[in-house]
Amino acid sequence: MAGGIDVVALGGNALIPSDGSGTIEQQRSVTAHSMEQVADLIASGRRIIVTHGNGPIVGNILERNEAAKDRIPPMPLDVCGADSQGGIGYMIQQILGNVLRARGIDAPTVSIVSQVVVSASDDAFERPTKPIGPFYTPEEARALRSEKGWIMKEDPAGKGMRRVVPSPTPIEIVEAVIISRLLSQGVVVIAVGGGGIPVVRSNGMLTGVEAVIDKDRAASVLAANIGAERLIILTDIDRVYVKFGTPEQKPLERATLSEIRALYEAYEFPAGSMGPKIRASIDFLGGGGSEAIIAHASQLREACQSDAGTHIVPDGA
Repeated sequence: MAGGIDVVALGGNALIPSDGSGTIEQQRSVTAHSMEQVADLIASGRRIIVTHGNGPIVGNILERNEAAKDRIPPMPLDVCGADSQGGIGYMIQQILGNVLRARGIDAPTVSIVSQVVVSASDDAFERPTKPIGPFYTPEEARALRSEKGWIMKEDPAGKGMRRVVPSPTPIEIVEAVIISRLLSQGVVVIAVGGGGIPVVRSNGMLTGVEAVIDKDRAASVLAANIGAERLIILTDIDRVYVKFGTPEQKPLERATLSEIRALYEAYEFPAGSMGPKIRASIDFLGGGGSEAIIAHASQLREACQSDAGTHIVPDGA
């Protein structure tokens, strides 16, 4: 499949150590390991788009917003998402560029602040569910609800109250044509970070909205928009499991689109963990993609060269 396009969706553990404090030094170290594997794909002749999560980084930006609100006007959520895209994109762009140069590979890298169109009538705007930002006491939550109109919900683990925002379905990547042009010129593109900046279109004009888009579903839309062959989702477990966390737990090494759709519709995959990754894979293959791979962040190389991870393919493949 040399020369084809891969969208590599990095989970948070491909950028920030799960057991660390998340300092920039730690982020650079973890990202460097991930980019060595991405460089292997580029060296094999694949054309690559890298997407990435932005938690907990965007949460830190929101917390700084609140901490300095008496001196600096807080920015809306879409601007905070853009800030996180720029910072994380810069880090990936620089590290991957250095890895490629060290290998003598001539492949320029660029990060694009990406907008993702959602529908203003999406049901998610009526039922916000995505927790963001810091935890608050009940008293603080009441004040924020009154002052800013935020919807606040108690954390299931009892850590406090958090703001929740809509998580609408991604429809279209605004910069998809630009990304395709860059790919055709041999550029490695970093795009749609954190699920992209949610925008609505009205009379041809775009406006940012207070929402968070699932990063894997946005990566799936990007992959479809630019005609990618493979969608590779990297996470913190080695592959998909059925009956996960039970004595009947079994690894799923390979599945067809029909098989994985049947499991998804039987509520086999929780909405808060593997569900969005499976839905993203289903949407990608249903739109004409050749293969979706879900694997551990440390096994990108192995997942593309062997049977590591879970490989989901069209019916009949």
